[in-house]
Amino acid sequence: MFRDRIDAAKQLAIKLKNKKIENGIVLAVPRGGVPVGYEIAKSLHLPLEVFLSKKIGHPNNPEFAIGSVTLSGIIVNENTMNADQDYIIRQSKKIQGELKERFKIFMDGKRPTDLKRKTVILTDDGVATGSTLISAVEAIRKSSPKKIIIAVPLSPPETASKLKQIVDEFICLATPFDFLGVAQYYYNFSQVEDKEVIQILKQASNRQENVIQ
Repeated sequence: MFRDRIDAAKQLAIKLKNKKIENGIVLAVPRGGVPVGYEIAKSLHLPLEVFLSKKIGHPNNPEFAIGSVTLSGIIVNENTMNADQDYIIRQSKKIQGELKERFKIFMDGKRPTDLKRKTVILTDDGVATGSTLISAVEAIRKSSPKKIIIAVPLSPPETASKLKQIVDEFICLATPFDFLGVAQYYYNFSQVEDKEVIQILKQASNRQENVIQ
């Protein structure tokens, strides 16, 4: 059990400090991943950004994901259930516009960092199916980073096995066989609001500017 996201993040940071992180950046999945990412970035003296993505729902069943959209592009699942290509393109453009606006708000107008030759630490407050992180890794790979590390507090064993296969390093503090959902392993798992995300990212930006100076 973790006391809260900060407790989990500090434990992850200890594991990551043993790694040789060169030219690194921390990418956090909002909203719950941002407090985790902040503590990791602070401990390792690295910049912090959010990684945004959103699923494309099937036209006849919006809950069924036929792909996902990130700031850098579109990832379409092999099984699109015969969804119309025009629909996929329209939805992708619409979602990408929403993500760009959201990134602008979260990152105070800054542009996403070029990840080429970067060591990317991708984090969240926990993993269930892993679909978000799998899509994120696929998108990040297209930017030609030097290395991708996933660092998360917990994951079901089967998801952990999948994630290990797609990244250079996978760091996970707990893989409980009786996984019941991420929230069950935190004493305090209060919801993180957009306002808090913006505040944390602002603190991270100010801290990084001081480091550079």
